[in-house]
Amino acid sequence: MSDSTTTRRPTLFQSLLPILFLIALLASNVYIFGDEALDGSNQIVLILSAAVACLVAMRFGMKWGSMLKGMVNSIHSAMPSILILLLIGSLAGTWLLSGIVPAMIYYGLQVLTPTYILVASCIVCAMVSLATGSSWTTIATVGVALVGIGKALGISEGIIGGAIISGAYFGDKMSPLSDTTNLAPAMAGTDLFTHIRYMALTTIPSLTITLIIFLFIGFGFNTSGPETDISPILNAIDKKFYITPWLFLVPVLVIVLIIKKIPAIPSLLSGTLLGAVFAIFLQPEVIFEISGIGNNVWKSNYVAVMQSMYGDISIVTDHEIVDELLSTGGMFGMLKTVWLIMSAMVFGGVMEQSGMLRRITEEIIKVAHNTGSLVAATATTCIFFNLTASDQYLSIVVPGRMFRSTYQDRNLAPQNLSRTLEDSGTVTSVLIPWNTCGATQSSVLGVSTLAYAPFTFFSIISPIMTVIFAVAGIKIAKLTRTDHEKSNK
Repeated sequence: MSDSTTTRRPTLFQSLLPILFLIALLASNVYIFGDEALDGSNQIVLILSAAVACLVAMRFGMKWGSMLKGMVNSIHSAMPSILILLLIGSLAGTWLLSGIVPAMIYYGLQVLTPTYILVASCIVCAMVSLATGSSWTTIATVGVALVGIGKALGISEGIIGGAIISGAYFGDKMSPLSDTTNLAPAMAGTDLFTHIRYMALTTIPSLTITLIIFLFIGFGFNTSGPETDISPILNAIDKKFYITPWLFLVPVLVIVLIIKKIPAIPSLLSGTLLGAVFAIFLQPEVIFEISGIGNNVWKSNYVAVMQSMYGDISIVTDHEIVDELLSTGGMFGMLKTVWLIMSAMVFGGVMEQSGMLRRITEEIIKVAHNTGSLVAATATTCIFFNLTASDQYLSIVVPGRMFRSTYQDRNLAPQNLSRTLEDSGTVTSVLIPWNTCGATQSSVLGVSTLAYAPFTFFSIISPIMTVIFAVAGIKIAKLTRTDHEKSNK
């Protein structure tokens, strides 16, 4: 809500000024810093944009105390997601140390067959991305190997690139380890696992259609070329870790906890600690490699487990691709995302408290007369920010803050908004050449964005699917009494 001390309502031009400033500086960041824009310059731009928003708000009578209150309240609303992000960093570390992530990669790679290379690539990348929570890591490691396999089979690099990215972004979108999967519910006002369960309703059909398309394309290929040997990758993992299906007990337990609706923090903490236990009992050699302590077993276990939870660990093998994949940053690796979220919440807090977001939203809502058109307007706004702001996170943050109160006013549960943000913001960023995601994946795979974009079916289908569900009224959750109580606190 806007502040009561405001002497007059902001105009549309005034409301757009901070966003235009934000877009201009973000575009400059991408041009100047490239992939390093996420290292801090985008966070500074968000703070500067918040300052512009404050200056504009002062022009129509808003007091500094009210603006500061809006910033603090906005950051406070994101604190649960920040805590979850930090815990996720620890979970990723112990799952790597224990061999859980390597086991997923090991068994996933064996799904590959020349006849079903596109489907297999999509599935393997989905599995790895689900395990790691990172589409970028998946594409930069397994994806690079799969491009080589596809080329050896005579398959167009654009098609194989589309299959790799489709799978990687499915996993990124659905993994509780992913920063965007945590960011979207934080912006919409729902919890992580409610968001994932609700998002599955549109995401699984989108992936299913994608796999069917790749299956039909694959049937038309001549796969009589030489097969690329993936045994060096499998051997490198097998030499370093004790690989056994028993490792999957940990992720299965976490899934069971999620199904039982156990809150995110205790579920993830349980998964983290179990990963540590499995590491101690199953991977003593890896423990020793990380700790470097050979004369005290208990101290070695403690140091390795703690380091995996809070900091960087890297497992060294005799295969370069495997080395790139088997690394994680622990809690420390999440700090840039936490910084980004807090900076974004500062900007969003001022925009919301001053009434400028509501003013912009009112103009968009004028053409959104029902749930279908509201979701379509949200999806379009997310894609617009991917095109103009060139940043995946901003395509979630700004529309999330813009539309949150509107969904609530129309008695729509917040998971409707969080699902739309991910269906439209997260996955379409990689289709845009000048977006940080599109530029990065093109460079990593050695495939131009325009070459793989037409075949990245998952990213194309997802925003369409979410709009279809809304227009047809399929699984549109309404606000419950509990939701109303939360929103009134």
